Amino acid sequence: MFRKLKNDLRVVRENDPAARGNAEIFFLYNGFKAVRKYRKAHWFYRRRMYFIARWISQRAKFRTGIEIHPAATLGEGLFIDHGTGVVIGETTVIGKNCVIYQGVTLGGTGKETGKRHPTLGDNVMVGAGAKVLGPINVGNNVKIAAGAVVLNDIPDNATAVGVPARVVRLEGKRVTQDLDQIHFADPVSQAICKLQIEIDHLQKRIGELEEK
Repeated sequence: MFRKLKNDLRVVRENDPAARGNAEIFFLYNGFKAVRKYRKAHWFYRRRMYFIARWISQRAKFRTGIEIHPAATLGEGLFIDHGTGVVIGETTVIGKNCVIYQGVTLGGTGKETGKRHPTLGDNVMVGAGAKVLGPINVGNNVKIAAGAVVLNDIPDNATAVGVPARVVRLEGKRVTQDLDQIHFADPVSQAICKLQIEIDHLQKRIGELEEK
């Protein structure tokens, strides 16, 4: 437990230039406090003291604005920056030295049972407002852009952006059209285009009726 605490403090110092010392992080950082409370709740959960575990996690949610299910598996060195609105589901697995920003959801789609939440590898960064949904696997050294919605597996050493998320960089190189299997159409853009076509058609029809 003490080793995990030291690693969590180290990752905060390395990733937040505003951090002025361990005491400030320990007592004032909501993300650090939420992870610390999670580790306590997880200890009770593993020993089947579920009520106590949930009580600790719910109190932490109320105080920090960060909801972490006590059954989730969080690796050492996790840094939740700012943290407000972060939700981490029951079957989520997070590797070592990961960074999560505010508004992130590591959740389910409502379609699965059992393993319902994502698995993140080591050294993963999840940008503000991003959603990673379902029992998918996110590889090591992955960056997920702010606002992205990840619904499919992401390979190691990749950068993913968009809704739904697509890989734009892999192994430090920009992804080309050769990797079509990980490029997905944006449903929002498709819907807007469809509506625009229908509007154009209606306007044309109105014009024809006015002429008559």
